[in-house]
Amino acid sequence: MTATAQARENDLQKLREMIKDIDFCMMTTLDEDGDLRSRPMLVNGDVDPDGDLWFFTGASSHKVSEIAKLPKVNVSFADPENQHYVSVSGTAQLVRDRDKIEELWRPEFKMWFPEGKDDPEIALLRVNLEKAEYWDSPSSTVGYILNFVSSLVTGKEADGGENKKIEF
Repeated sequence: MTATAQARENDLQKLREMIKDIDFCMMTTLDEDGDLRSRPMLVNGDVDPDGDLWFFTGASSHKVSEIAKLPKVNVSFADPENQHYVSVSGTAQLVRDRDKIEELWRPEFKMWFPEGKDDPEIALLRVNLEKAEYWDSPSSTVGYILNFVSSLVTGKEADGGENKKIEF
């Protein structure tokens, strides 16, 4: 594996670790007026080996028509308890691959698709990651607050943790 390929895999692994326990994220698209529009989405698993995020959606949903016109999206994850924050941007695409739907299906998706995997409206959104940024503080919220207070008292800069921008 080349150094570039290894660095990419390390970056993807870091993103996987940071979002693995976050069930919901916010996906932002551009609407027909060019305004930003965000909505909560249930993330399906993690970042796959190709650098893609997968989401179940209704094929005729408003976000699908927005993505058809302008496929650039942003997906943001937040885990305040562990001080993990991730923002990724990429290109979204509607996918109607029955095998992929079968592979990614989880029983809790029946809440949105009562007919299950065979719902004629069911589809996937694939977001191919192009850029990401993360903030990873080494402590819990309480530890972060204590670190902040300590910096105020001592006058030393607070340890804000790790922040990195990634391009794929």
